[in-house]
Amino acid sequence: MRHQRKRHRIGRPHAHRKATLAALSTALITHKRITTTLAKAKALRVYVEPILNRAKEDTTHNRREVFRHLQSKEAVKELFGEIAERIGDRPGGYTRVVKLGERDGDSTEMAVIELVDYNDVRPDGAAGTRKRRRTRRGGSSGAKRTEPAASAAKPAEPAKPAPVEEAVGTVEEVETPEDVTPVEEAEAPEEAPVEDATPEAEATPEAESAEETTAQATPEEESTENAEDDKKEEE
Repeated sequence: MRHQRKRHRIGRPHAHRKATLAALSTALITHKRITTTLAKAKALRVYVEPILNRAKEDTTHNRREVFRHLQSKEAVKELFGEIAERIGDRPGGYTRVVKLGERDGDSTEMAVIELVDYNDVRPDGAAGTRKRRRTRRGGSSGAKRTEPAASAAKPAEPAKPAPVEEAVGTVEEVETPEDVTPVEEAEAPEEAPVEDATPEAEATPEAESAEETTAQATPEEESTENAEDDKKEEE
């Protein structure tokens, strides 16, 4: 019967489990923070807490006991040096486990295990900092329903425009002096008639010959004039 036999087996036999936890403890002491599966992180916390507690008292016995579990001289030197100074005043709880969610390949739950005194900031992707997944209906999977009437914010009243003060300027009237005589408009000079620059047309020889012919009296007209003169004499 397995009464009070609670332990994290992590799917390995005793020797394999012991080597895995020793390697994870050495990595945690060296890097102060590692990412692993949630089951290994919980098993590592139970395994490494007593080792960290032994570092508070620097004795040869404690160093040998720590080396028996870690099998690394560099990790033992780091643990009894810098880490022992940081955790000297802490009564317990030297590590912190933060869940990161499921892994993409096999949906295994991942976690970060770290030394509390070396990091006070929650890592990215922690349970409290993950974005909530959206459902098909538009709501978030883990979001709480809010009361429709109480949570509704009142519409903000439109801001009234500030009164604009009109700047009224005083206009000074300019007095016109009485002694100033009005200026008479100058009459524009009359424009002289423009003579045609075209010369008079010269008389052609044909026109001269026509005038001569008209000036000369025909013989019939002369005979009629002589007959009229004779009649006047007879009378």
